[in-house]
Amino acid sequence: MKRLLLIATCLFISLPALAQSKILYEEFPSSKLDETRRLKIQLPRDYDENTEKVYPIIIVLDANYLFEPVAGNVDYFSYWEDMPESIVVGIMQGDSRYDDGAYDDVNFMPEEKGADFFEFIGLELLPYIDSTYRTAQFTIAVGHDFTANFINYYLFKEPPLFNGYINLSPDLAPMMAERIPQRIPSIEKKTFYYLATGTDDIPDLRQITLELDTALKPLKNDTFDYYFDDFEGATHYSLVARAIPSALEKMFSVYRPISKQEFTEKLLKMDTPISDYLTEKYKVIEDLFGLTNPIRVNDYIATATAAEKKKQYESLRTIASMAQKQYPDTVLGDYYMGLALEGLGEPKKAMRTYQGAFDKEEVDFITIDLMLEKADKIKEDFGY
Repeated sequence: MKRLLLIATCLFISLPALAQSKILYEEFPSSKLDETRRLKIQLPRDYDENTEKVYPIIIVLDANYLFEPVAGNVDYFSYWEDMPESIVVGIMQGDSRYDDGAYDDVNFMPEEKGADFFEFIGLELLPYIDSTYRTAQFTIAVGHDFTANFINYYLFKEPPLFNGYINLSPDLAPMMAERIPQRIPSIEKKTFYYLATGTDDIPDLRQITLELDTALKPLKNDTFDYYFDDFEGATHYSLVARAIPSALEKMFSVYRPISKQEFTEKLLKMDTPISDYLTEKYKVIEDLFGLTNPIRVNDYIATATAAEKKKQYESLRTIASMAQKQYPDTVLGDYYMGLALEGLGEPKKAMRTYQGAFDKEEVDFITIDLMLEKADKIKEDFGY
């Protein structure tokens, strides 16, 4: 008995550990910098088990203090499926951040060590991460004040190196506040841009951030997703803890499961087929983030419920058919197929569909008893 208890205790202790994200430290020799740089890397919880899965990359500058808040929020948001699991790569900089971000006094673009650091990230670090880990073709850069300015230089590559830019109280180089709004309209690929300040931020940085916000707001369009936060009472340093989750939530809003608000304000107001909304949502996820995710049960239920309420029975049948193919061992698709057939005036087929799912796995509120009740009700009403 004691031995069984010991084994059970060991399993109980080890299981949570298996579910944790993995932190790695690497020494990266850079020929561009002519020195070795220390990296801190967080791999997703299921990285070792799910060997076919690929992950977006989040590059964090100032990783000496920014890595933990970014990595912690990424792990938390991805755990609840509010963003895709991602590989977080932190570049430890410390006092070298000023040399890394050095720019010319005339054209205010990277020079000397700053130019080397620019090439280190683009020509050495990202190719190394892509070749060493399973990555999706979606990358975000995160920086604070001096390093927030630096990540903007990648906007001027053709095409820009990153898909997303998280600028935390940027200490912008001269002319940068004018150059960014001039550059944005000529960028063809989808770009996500987040900017944050606080009411108690360093006055000069706050002022230039507000001016940049004013210039960027009119530019928001189908290819440029722009987000801005001005946190009440936040200082130059405290705003970081509030801005990072806000930035991730905004940038990955399309990735999240369909919410109650989305259900009410979008699905229930649609005149076009709701099944199209479901397929388009996951097509956008694939196009933006390079991820071919299975459609969530939650999203099947949300769109099917909306289609039923809107009496879009053909659309409901399409959703049900998709669910049957993706989750064939569950009652999910059969339940909504039965509802669709009832709505389309085919009660006998609906009854048989309900009855045929008696040995399948239950999902959410859809139980075997519910399925059999639906079948019995049709039998009673139509005398089958």
